Amino acid sequence: MINEQIRDKEVRLVGADGAQLGVMSAKDAMLKAQEAGLDLVKIAPQAKPPVCKIIDYGKYRYELARKEKEAKKKQKTIDVKEVRLSPNIDTNDLNTKVNAARKFLSKGDRVKVTLRFRGREMAHMGASRHVLDDFAANLADIATVEKAPKVEGRSMTMFLTEKR
Repeated sequence: MINEQIRDKEVRLVGADGAQLGVMSAKDAMLKAQEAGLDLVKIAPQAKPPVCKIIDYGKYRYELARKEKEAKKKQKTIDVKEVRLSPNIDTNDLNTKVNAARKFLSKGDRVKVTLRFRGREMAHMGASRHVLDDFAANLADIATVEKAPKVEGRSMTMFLTEKR
């Protein structure tokens, strides 16, 4: 709340320089803010009495927006990269996929490992679980299994994340 929106009888006033000006009526606080050519802003409405500060509201909003933008810039979004395998994958092909997953993990991404089944492979889903176990074992030095292998339709998936 700013300026005329403040309806409290008494407020604790903080000056533009951060000095405590004491408890006074909202009208007196409003007059002091107008004398300074600034706005009266309620910064702690839950306090008894509410705390108001004399500041330039436009500048205050700009500073808040800038801080928020700066915080957003420093945030790291975690992407989920997918590596697809088949049940009858050869050792060298598996190693190539492991190296790709290793690269994703080192960049800080999560890796979704999908084992896809087609046609008759569907009958031997349980026997193919070792492919995912081998994949996780090859990456055990830098990754941990976040979600264990789970069958979803025609595929079996597991998630890996970088060790902390």
